[in-house]
Amino acid sequence: MEKEPIPLEAATTATTIPLKPTYDVDDAMKAFADYDGESLIVDEATNKRLLRNIDRHLMPLLCVIYGLNYLDKTTLSYASVMGIKKDINLVGDDYQWLGSMFYFGYLAWEYPTNRLLQRLPLAKYSSFCIIMWGLVLCCMAAVKNYSGAIAVRFFLGVFEAAVTPGFALFTSQWYTKKEQGTRIGTWFSFNGMAQIFGGLVAYGIAKGTRLHGSTIAPWKIIFLVTGLLTASVGCIFLFVMPDNQLNARWLTKDDRRLAVERVRVNQQGIGNKHFKAYQLKETLRDPLTWAFAFYACTADIPNGGISNFFSQLIVSFGYTAEESLLYGTPGGAVEVVSLIACGYLGDRFGHRILISCSGLVIAIIGMILIVALPLSNNGGRLAGYYMTQASPTPFVALLSLIATNVAGYTKKTTVAAIYLISYCVGNIIGTSSTNFTPGNVRLNIAKVRKLSGQVMLQDTFLLKLPSSVVGVLVY
Repeated sequence: MEKEPIPLEAATTATTIPLKPTYDVDDAMKAFADYDGESLIVDEATNKRLLRNIDRHLMPLLCVIYGLNYLDKTTLSYASVMGIKKDINLVGDDYQWLGSMFYFGYLAWEYPTNRLLQRLPLAKYSSFCIIMWGLVLCCMAAVKNYSGAIAVRFFLGVFEAAVTPGFALFTSQWYTKKEQGTRIGTWFSFNGMAQIFGGLVAYGIAKGTRLHGSTIAPWKIIFLVTGLLTASVGCIFLFVMPDNQLNARWLTKDDRRLAVERVRVNQQGIGNKHFKAYQLKETLRDPLTWAFAFYACTADIPNGGISNFFSQLIVSFGYTAEESLLYGTPGGAVEVVSLIACGYLGDRFGHRILISCSGLVIAIIGMILIVALPLSNNGGRLAGYYMTQASPTPFVALLSLIATNVAGYTKKTTVAAIYLISYCVGNIIGTSSTNFTPGNVRLNIAKVRKLSGQVMLQDTFLLKLPSSVVGVLVY
């Protein structure tokens, strides 16, 4: 179990500086290798100044990139109502498998990419993956058939597999435990911002091409726009984002040491490139690892259907394809507000799990509205869809707890890999078992509602774990 964090003042008033780092120590030791001082003091004013500087340089990039991560996954949903099915001859359950193939690639590469995140420079490897997934997404505009689209979607999943665990590592490197929940909730909330941005862009492209025509199909334009934007931002990420505090060009040499010192209270260091087998064994024997995995799988079964079919779901309510692109955007606003609010309140009151469950309750009420309201009540069912977008709050809370409470770099990356592999399994199940059309929308939503009930049971499971296990969750 994680040790109780010690107060910042107690941790920083009299720090003994080690003489010289030895083999297999954390990278934080390198910050003090040539330091001749006797102690470092991070007072409250200095801590606030460093935090503002770190937020200013890190959070915009993390937020924008994570938003593009979601946007690139969901461009297929926009394309589904913009003509891709007809143009590449998708029949039967081809579209479901096309949606699932992203998660097969993600699943296959998740553990290897976590090892690479530990072994390679964190920012450099993350930048490579961001640029590559942008270029791969552009390739979707060139596909001519189902086989080509399947291959592109698989490799899109491979390169996007590094983003969530990598960003969790960035957050654990730079922020104290009390700061991490809010930051992870903030950059994850840009999934919602991406939904707003993507919906508006797709609507503009669809309407513009309908009114004025275009030399290529509108669904190809959306893939090119989002792919090139992602690759461009990835290049900025490569030159701006530091691997850790030790090579942050926007920090002075003294501030780099202070930035390392301020996270000493985490008692986790800032990185270790050596694989440690005992930590792997400890991870696999830890019941909390499998509690995280159980949640990720069950929670993301509904997500797999909703994220890949939300445009078709809105069309099934009686709206046109163009209207579905525009009317999907308010759901993103719900996600932004719910994630930021739950992240802040979780850190403020120290009960991330309990507070995050509020988003899940709102989402289940939304599911009930979609199923229970008459088919003629399009507005009410659309409002229900918007409410479902509050559902990621517990997933993000658990992700923040992995960053906060799991010590040891090998263990942290392994727990994150298992958590996200389970996320992929849930999304594959949800995507392959969903097909929203006006004739079967009730049946499919009923399936999703049943699965959501299983998620609520899982939350109860987590909250009923023995206090010795749950103590690490609610610090």
